[in-house]
Amino acid sequence: MARNLVLTIVLTLLLVLPATAQSDDDFKNELSYGINLNSNGGLLGGAFVRNSWFMKERFYRFGGLEIVEIKHPKENRLYNPGSGDHFIAGKQNHFFAVRPHYGLEHVLFRKAAESGVQVNALGAVGPSLGLLIPYYIRYDYGGGLGNDVRTEAYDPEKHLNFENTLGNANVLTGLGETNINLGVHAKLGMSFEYGRYRESITGIEVGFLVEKYFKDMVMIPQTENYSTFTSVYLNIYYGRRK
Repeated sequence: MARNLVLTIVLTLLLVLPATAQSDDDFKNELSYGINLNSNGGLLGGAFVRNSWFMKERFYRFGGLEIVEIKHPKENRLYNPGSGDHFIAGKQNHFFAVRPHYGLEHVLFRKAAESGVQVNALGAVGPSLGLLIPYYIRYDYGGGLGNDVRTEAYDPEKHLNFENTLGNANVLTGLGETNINLGVHAKLGMSFEYGRYRESITGIEVGFLVEKYFKDMVMIPQTENYSTFTSVYLNIYYGRRK
């Protein structure tokens, strides 16, 4: 599936028009940034930044970077009434994907100079860095007495009783023990931009992404884990161009 998507993107990006001079409606450079929502990341997936350059009439190349959190589909969020805190049952690692990418963007429909909506088609590919950060919990070894509470990375062989799990620690607690994994990703999408002025834009981008790592990304060891991830996404962004 990943191979077919990459081939589709390559063929799409090759269907470009002969080079022409830059028109008055084309910008030279655009910097945009925003938030990402995706089907693997819960309410808020992450954030991204992108820089685009003019290539030929109606075509632009861009480089970008996005950082998103990926959650296991079987995550079960539990509540401990004694501590008033939450934790994910059986979770061993947070999973964050860092995705630098390069792509091409084609303007399908232009907007008017001062207002209106512009529609673009885009595709991008790039490497992926999968960050597995140990999931730390606060565990009561005193059997609920509260006299032996320790903050430790979750271990399925040690932390057998969920009732003794008082809550999870901050994600930064395990940052120094991050395990970095390599992969690749590709995406296809469409963006809809609105701007009252030529130099300022806001917009949304919707699309489909596939990502492949060279090993399974273990988030919950007691269940099935995966090396390939697919998602639909929505980016909400703001930018300036010149």
